[in-house]
Amino acid sequence: MNPILTVMNRFSVCLASPLPQRIAALVLVAVTAVVSPHSVKHGMCAGLSSRPNILLILTDDQGYGDLSLHGNPYLHTPHIDKLAQAGVQFERFYVNSFCAPTRAALLTGRYPLRCGVWGVTHSKETMRSEEVTLAEALGAAGYRTACIGKWHNGEQYPYTPPGQGFDTFFGFHNGHINNYFDTELIRGSRPAPTRGYITDVLTDEAIRFVQENRDHPFFCYLPYNAPHSPYQIPDRYFDKFKAQGLTDAQAAFFGMCENIDDNVGRLLATLDELGLSRDTIVVYLTDNGGTAGVKLYNAGMRGGKTSVHEGGCRVPLFVRWPRGLTQPHVVPQITSHIDLYPTLLDLCGVATPAGPPLDGISLRPLLEGRATDWPERILFTHNPISQTNRYPGAVRTRQYRLVREIRGAGGGSRAKENDEGATPWQLYDMQADSGQRSNLAAEKPDEVARLSRLYEQWIDDISHDGLQRFPIPVGYPQEDPVALHAPQAYFSDPLRFFAGPGFAHDWLTGWTDTTGKIWFEIDVVKAGPYGLELCYACPKQAAGAKIRVRAGEASLDATVPAAEAPRAPLAHRDEVGRERYANRAWGSLALGRLNLPAGKNTLSILALSCPGEQVMDFKGLVLRAAVERKSDGHPN
Repeated sequence: MNPILTVMNRFSVCLASPLPQRIAALVLVAVTAVVSPHSVKHGMCAGLSSRPNILLILTDDQGYGDLSLHGNPYLHTPHIDKLAQAGVQFERFYVNSFCAPTRAALLTGRYPLRCGVWGVTHSKETMRSEEVTLAEALGAAGYRTACIGKWHNGEQYPYTPPGQGFDTFFGFHNGHINNYFDTELIRGSRPAPTRGYITDVLTDEAIRFVQENRDHPFFCYLPYNAPHSPYQIPDRYFDKFKAQGLTDAQAAFFGMCENIDDNVGRLLATLDELGLSRDTIVVYLTDNGGTAGVKLYNAGMRGGKTSVHEGGCRVPLFVRWPRGLTQPHVVPQITSHIDLYPTLLDLCGVATPAGPPLDGISLRPLLEGRATDWPERILFTHNPISQTNRYPGAVRTRQYRLVREIRGAGGGSRAKENDEGATPWQLYDMQADSGQRSNLAAEKPDEVARLSRLYEQWIDDISHDGLQRFPIPVGYPQEDPVALHAPQAYFSDPLRFFAGPGFAHDWLTGWTDTTGKIWFEIDVVKAGPYGLELCYACPKQAAGAKIRVRAGEASLDATVPAAEAPRAPLAHRDEVGRERYANRAWGSLALGRLNLPAGKNTLSILALSCPGEQVMDFKGLVLRAAVERKSDGHPN
């Protein structure tokens, strides 16, 4: 392609992007435009035709031990095993022990707290729009980009994949989805009903994207939501493991892992059929330690998902690129999710765009087997809990793991703010004691003091800008209507979440009097009238409550009619799933129009009366920009 045309094309893409992304992308365009012939000759800015494709596969809650390659005696994962053996296997690769923080880190090359990500729900998983993502960096360099699967870094534009640099999005925004069969996903910003099992459906979409972009460099980010709960899987996978005497949850979990392997096989076969395997970097990793399978097999490690011990943070990473990485081998050095961003840009010959400073480093020397003088590194982990808790946390060096936990349900993930229950620091020699059986803190106080001091300095550094729940953007034309979900709400007693912590798809219940209220912090980018629609449930005997929705000086009142909202049947394999994950046929009530002023506002829902046992079960609000019409009936 003519280099001038390439630059102009990138410039036009930049102008269509949100402001923070435009700034970063325009800088990259300028750099690309003046790059020297010497740089091109030596691969610093290789032509598009010579740049490799990227297929980045991320699975959800699959641990290091959930592969036959790593010795699991129950599982058979031949396609993933073969992928690993044909490429580079990272033996000590670390991520966060929760979903959303890992995703933010691998997309930006920065520790997640820097990106604004410090949780998995209540908008704490939202990544700052100012971050420069891998999709933005590669898109500005001419790549076609797609996110297909679970996003989990923001629910409303511009925090969604289309706002963070992805040309194509097909999947869902939340931390999980309740239904894995014939479910409804999102294409771009619109609902997209599907047919089939979700991992198969996502793989079909990835195959289509690869086929349609075979003649152009592409970046396909494929974050599967399996084997995350709820545990749902077709019979043929479930029955195989149930016959081995496993529990329902374990049988479904391992079945989900084998289904992933089958789909990875389909993807790799597609690359072969299209003649793309040699020029495609295939990356396979998982987002945290394992869950349902940990008690059966965990490769000798301590801890699983949510834990800051080794088993919660050490995951597989495999990289295959036949054209560029010709010698399969195993990398023993410690590496991290923050390293993928700079590594992939380096391998693709794409300059790092202007933007926030990176924490990660390029792993190219390790990939190419020439890291004889690789420096000693120190990696850090922090479990996101609240704005106030500095722990659980861990430090990993080549030899040691230093750990400080808050014990309790979910590896301390349900600790209270300002929790003072953190244990003393524990120190383990990971070379001599990989199972973390012997705490050496008392024997090596100097090492504990050194590493803990580095941890405290690191926490101060990465949380320097403070942690917050970003207000929900309203009024972008790229997402109209915009839905405000119950887990993103603030609320007062006696309201509570139906399923406890308020994960994705939960709702608020227990609204038994007029003292309770619900409110959202919003950021209106375009002032004007918005149509409001309530998503709710209300039994017949409780109908008739009067509510008021208010923002600033504007308000509207409504009476809540009955809406039974029965549960929809779901294919859960275990009792926990049946109890926690529920879909309902929610009622819908048009509330009218409300004028929203521009800027940050509080949108409140108050109960003026409660004639029955409760006002309603609250699922969410939908806001739609109202179209003003001229007297002739045509929109302005």
